[in-house]
Amino acid sequence: MGNRIKLFREQCKMTQDELAEKSGLSRPYICNLENGKCTVVKSTTMAAIAKALDTSVSKIFFDD
Repeated sequence: MGNRIKLFREQCKMTQDELAEKSGLSRPYICNLENGKCTVVKSTTMAAIAKALDTSVSKIFFDD
């Protein structure tokens, strides 16, 4: 999951700080997500990240 968040973030040419600001999450939390340190993510968090990256939750978190 974390590597997909990072992939989408980099495709959007966005830093972790920018993603954090747009999603309303903290940069350390984004970093932990990308590094696989968080294994359980709330649906509201998924939605905030997807919206900030201008894509759907399913594309980031569920597509293969």
